[in-house]
Amino acid sequence: MVEVEPVSKPGDEGVAAPTTVNNLALRIASAAVMAPLALWTAYVGGWPFALFWAAAAIAVLWEWIKLVASTDSRLMFSSCASALAVSAMVAERGRPIAAIFLVGLGALAASIFAPRNQRGWITAGVAYAGTLLLAPMLLRGDDWLGCVALALLFAIVWTTDVLGYFAGRAFGGPKLMPSVSPKKTWSGGIAGLIGAMVVAIAVAHAFGEFNLVMIALLALLLSVVSQAGDLLESFVKRRFGAKDASGLIPGHGGVMDRLDGFWAAALVACLIGLLRGGFDETARGLLVW
Repeated sequence: MVEVEPVSKPGDEGVAAPTTVNNLALRIASAAVMAPLALWTAYVGGWPFALFWAAAAIAVLWEWIKLVASTDSRLMFSSCASALAVSAMVAERGRPIAAIFLVGLGALAASIFAPRNQRGWITAGVAYAGTLLLAPMLLRGDDWLGCVALALLFAIVWTTDVLGYFAGRAFGGPKLMPSVSPKKTWSGGIAGLIGAMVVAIAVAHAFGEFNLVMIALLALLLSVVSQAGDLLESFVKRRFGAKDASGLIPGHGGVMDRLDGFWAAALVACLIGLLRGGFDETARGLLVW
């Protein structure tokens, strides 16, 4: 595989490109459309929720394959995307184990159709997209508490992202991981983390009586994980010389660029819920302590 020169060159680590007014306006406009849609589908559940996350997962899969594959990948993408679509339908019908199995079949298809030197990356992309699909669906399967769990996840990830962005630009300071993401700072990371804890407590209190100490600790963990997911995606993009995963969302880049933190937080939240509540009460396992 031919190595591509990284987007950020040595010596640029301390220089953050200014965000233009037009770009910021595009970011706000896109968020104003996508955020209410995500919240609405989380509230109504059912087929709208399954379709929303199936579309997001398939878009992320397309971006990932486009990023890492150096050959024509239409057959590989269509086979893996079909597995994700069927997995979404099966999960919506309340068969989570079968849905996980179908994602595994998609990963198998990727390993069959992918060139040998790209097999690991593309299989990882199917797992990445499958996690983005199934983690929210498993949490939402727990009826009302599933809605609360998704609202809490959105609040944590969005607060971490927004406060991290603005606090980092306002205060600057030492970089969080300059070799991976030159613009992210410790000040932004800490501000996002503290803000996520405060907002999570407020959201949990608004929805009912929860153990607010445990909610704050969950927010602490999921905020850190969300930032780690963001850094992971930055590492993948730098590895393949890309600035954005795609241009699907105006002002934001790709779907993967917007959901990298949510992907990581949803995965860890789902694992906690599964360990404590199983497949039937995943959201309860996450929220009730």
